[in-house]
Parts: sequence; structure tokens; C-alpha cells
Amino acid sequence: MNTLTQASYEFMSRPADERFTSLWELGAFAQSQRNRSIGKVVSSRKVEFISTPDNKGLLMKGKERNASPSHWAFGQAATLAGVPARLLRAQAAAGLAPLAADNLNAGFQVIRDVEDVGLLVREDERVDFGSGSNNLNLAALTGPNYGRVWNSQLTDALIKAFGNGVDGDWTVPGYFGVPLDKVTKENTTLFASDRDMFVFLGDEKRPITMKDRREGLDGSVYRGFFTWNSEVGSKTLGGGFFLYDGVCQNRIIWGVKEFQQIIIRHTSGAPDRWMEELLPTLNAYSHASVKPIEAKLQAARETKVNNAEEFLSKRLSAGQVASIMATHIAEEDRPIETLWDVTTAITAYAKTINHTDERVEMEKIGGSFLDLAKVEISNTQLKELF
Repeated sequence: MNTLTQASYEFMSRPADERFTSLWELGAFAQSQRNRSIGKVVSSRKVEFISTPDNKGLLMKGKERNASPSHWAFGQAATLAGVPARLLRAQAAAGLAPLAADNLNAGFQVIRDVEDVGLLVREDERVDFGSGSNNLNLAALTGPNYGRVWNSQLTDALIKAFGNGVDGDWTVPGYFGVPLDKVTKENTTLFASDRDMFVFLGDEKRPITMKDRREGLDGSVYRGFFTWNSEVGSKTLGGGFFLYDGVCQNRIIWGVKEFQQIIIRHTSGAPDRWMEELLPTLNAYSHASVKPIEAKLQAARETKVNNAEEFLSKRLSAGQVASIMATHIAEEDRPIETLWDVTTAITAYAKTINHTDERVEMEKIGGSFLDLAKVEISNTQLKELF
């Protein structure tokens, strides 16, 4: 059975202060971060680091206030300067922060060619190194054309489309379809930090009925989606959309079908792609009726594939076809018989592909086979499917 573990990874790794119990709470956090943030582009020759008074830490020197780098930003600075971050951290831990600062400064101001650097700094009241006023937090050092989409833009769009994520149609998922009594930090799927954010919601109040799903019995699946982002360059901006059977206590998603992704790298065009690709998809997904989806899935289950190898060979290589057919037998204990089987098999096979672009392309191919099923619905309904 196909599973997704992205939400489980987030759930297992996030501390309490990175967990949120509603989209409203998450949105307030994201907006606060944005309100305290300033982005600017400077010459690499103007980037200078100094040691903290105890010689165990580093600060980026500013005109009036210095900036304490986050763990992530420190690694970015080391990469841009061409110095191993592990070495610099070891030097600082040993009380040799002035030496670490010299190594970084040599990279930025002498060894590397002059280039523009994008800085993201934030007010942070928790940081004080005895200077009489609080320092800034250095959140990121990126290329000058980094296409930043703010977390608050994403949370605002989510709230507009899906409400608070707690009491509407789209909510933090329950356990195998049983709603949560209350969303808490111990069961939430809403996460954010100074580095990134991740949201997983499911539409479990409106299950999609599938006739004769298993052993002659009817069954149900739910719609779900992930979305994620980073303001500082630690991950892409994107969304994953899928059907699933249920979610366990560890937030592993079971029985996944029809998985599709939109991935946007933070290049200069990222804000435009966000507006043109991901945002409309989120909005359409929030309002789409389950009826066309039920009709589409049922039609795929009823559309027979007489010769799966020949059918798949029209779109895929011989090696891919063999692997997909073997994957379906391993997953379902029978050969491919219908269009639904084709999609299920390709989705399972795609999980074995390590390269993201190739995996996403394979998932798109799998979803496209469902469109071959004859469904008696209008074109307008078809556009609502995903």
C-alpha cells in the first residue's frame, strides 16, 4: 500500500514552539516574522563578521547594530565564503571566534570575486550580547536574485481558501477518518520555524465513495494536500495533492493515490509562478466538488486494460514498463487490469525514483492515464478535478 511520510517526518522532528493548532495561529506567527524582517542586497565586500565578547560566537557587523546569524544563515555564509562551516563552528566552540571571523572575512573580502549577496535580517528581542541594545538576527544569505515568497503570503492564501484548518471542511486530519476531539501540539500537522513552514490538511468530512473497492465492498478515500515554503532558501515552495485512505497517529498517510506536485524553486520568477501556478491550484482544490472525482475514479476502475505491457509501452520505456508491472504485482498481488491499476502502479513506482524532477514527471504521467476513462460529466466539472 502506498504511503507518504513527509508529514510524519515533520511531526516527529518539530519541537513544541514550531507546532501550531490552527491556520490562524500559524498565520499570526508568519506575519510577525514578516513584520520584523528586512531584505536587502549588498556587495560581498561589505559583508564582515566579528566575534562575540566571549569569543565563542560570530556576529555580522552592521552600521549601528550587529546581526547574530541563525544556524542556517551561518552555513550559507560559510558556503558563500568558501570555508567549511564545520571548521568555523569548531573554532568558535573552542573560543577561537576571532579566527573564524578572519576566515569568513578573507573569503568575502579577498579570495572570492566581488558579487552581490542577498541579506535577510530580523528583529529578535531574545538576542543580546551586552551591547546595550538588542542585536538583529541574520536569517539568510542568498544570491541577489533569490525569489522570496513570504510564509505570510502562503498562510493568508490558505486561510482564505480553507479557513482556520480546525472546524471547516478542510482540517488537520484525524486518525484513519475519525476526527480529532481537539487539535493540539501533540497531533497537529501545522508547522513553522525561522527556517521554513509545512502544512497538511485533509477533507475528511466529505469522503469520496468508491464502489466495489476491495473484496466486493464499497470504500472511501479522502482528498488531502501538503504545502511548504522557506523564506531563507532551505527548501522549495510547493504543494502536493493526493487521495488517501487514512492517517495514523504518527501522521503517516496510507493508501495514497493520484499524487501530483507543483514545485517552485526560489529563482527570480518564483513570485510570479506562485501567483500563476500554486495559488490558483490551492483555490480550485478548496472548492472542487467530490462528485466529479467520484465519477472519474469509478470510470477508471471500470475501464479495462487488455494488454498492460503494450498499453504502457506507448508512453514509457521497456525498463519502466517492466518495473511498473512488477510493482503492481508486489503491491496488489495481481497484474494490472484497469486504468485505476495503471495509475496506482505508476504512483507506487514513482516513489522509487530518487531524482525529484523525474519522480514528479512520472507522477504526472500516472495521473494522466485517468483522463482516458470515459466519464459522463461536463468540461467544467473536469476542470474541477484537481
